[in-house]
Amino acid sequence: MEDKLHIRPLEKDDLEFIYKMRTNPEVMDYWCEEPYTTKEKLTKEYEEHINSRSHRAFILYHANDKVGFLALYGIDSRHRNAEFAIMFDPAQHGKGYAKKATRIMVDYAFNQLNLNKLSLEVVKQNEKAIHIYESVGFKVEGDLKQHYFVDGEYCDGLMMGLLREDYLKQSH
Repeated sequence: MEDKLHIRPLEKDDLEFIYKMRTNPEVMDYWCEEPYTTKEKLTKEYEEHINSRSHRAFILYHANDKVGFLALYGIDSRHRNAEFAIMFDPAQHGKGYAKKATRIMVDYAFNQLNLNKLSLEVVKQNEKAIHIYESVGFKVEGDLKQHYFVDGEYCDGLMMGLLREDYLKQSH
């Protein structure tokens, strides 16, 4: 199963797949954004980022099926860091893709882009995601008190980071 996971750069044809996830409350609660966007807005965002050196977006596939979205935001070429983001189609939850997908992106960030650090933010109650991030090597770097408004209440978050040297030590 995991061997069939692969990524390819986001294309304009993928925006319908992204739109379905970005308008799904179940998905967007974990992205800490309201499930509201338009196809026009997504198209504009895509066109703004297509040639950006500070943004990389990918579609995650299992064999020939689209299962998720992975991205690196705020790629800083001087300080060699970026923010990692991941989103799955709800129909793909629980299939064991998250850890392998995270590793694919971490490998890309460190081995292709020569980044030194990845960071992310996660809602503290998303224990499954935190467990996956920790298993890949991310460490908690800070608390975000009542930082997110999810499902009618304020929730705490965590800032997590992964250094290249720590990841390389762990993966060898």
